Amino acid sequence: MGERAEAFLSSFNRIEKWLNDQLENPQNMGFNQMVRRLSNREELPVKTYENDLLQISQLRNAIVHEQIGEDFVIAEPNQWILDRIQEIESELMQPETVIPRFAKNVTGFEQDILIIELLKIVAAKRYSQFPLYKKGDFQGLITLKALGYWFAKESVQGKVELKNRTAKDLIVTDGKQTNFAFVAKDTTINEVEQKFHTNGLLDAVFITKDGNPNGNLLGIVRPRDIF
Repeated sequence: MGERAEAFLSSFNRIEKWLNDQLENPQNMGFNQMVRRLSNREELPVKTYENDLLQISQLRNAIVHEQIGEDFVIAEPNQWILDRIQEIESELMQPETVIPRFAKNVTGFEQDILIIELLKIVAAKRYSQFPLYKKGDFQGLITLKALGYWFAKESVQGKVELKNRTAKDLIVTDGKQTNFAFVAKDTTINEVEQKFHTNGLLDAVFITKDGNPNGNLLGIVRPRDIF
């Protein structure tokens, strides 16, 4: 058996053991069945690699069950598929987390900041998202989209008066799905991606040390960063 075949099978066996561990050692469940079962687990990245894993399983079976002799197999993996299975193995067992990729300085604002001041910041710094706080307690997320909606709604009633109007007036608390979420710094990127798939209204996922909304902001993930 060639070196690539041996390396391929070693990687396959490690993936199979990992799948088995995730399902807590199920009885009489084959590789493909474990892949399909775990592809429904949103916290795991199996779904992303489901088709690849099923194809890889076919190649593994060809190598193991159709071997002609000790030093000759019908299906010898090429370098591409060897690199691919090793890449998938790494992604499954050591998935990338939101930090450090999405680490950045995120500015928070007091909810009492005047709307006119927010507009000045938009013009000067091109900010598009404003996390709002009340003495350190997170209150909500204001976006340019929310600002535009607010202006449209206010203009229907006549001239928009900005004097003494604060960002607090822009916070929508109607019990519907929120446009933000918080995650801990060790959350996998796959988990964050699933949040965007689940909540189409999500504008940002904020990162704190332990996912506490009132903790220091370590970074932010927006839909365009993921997709």
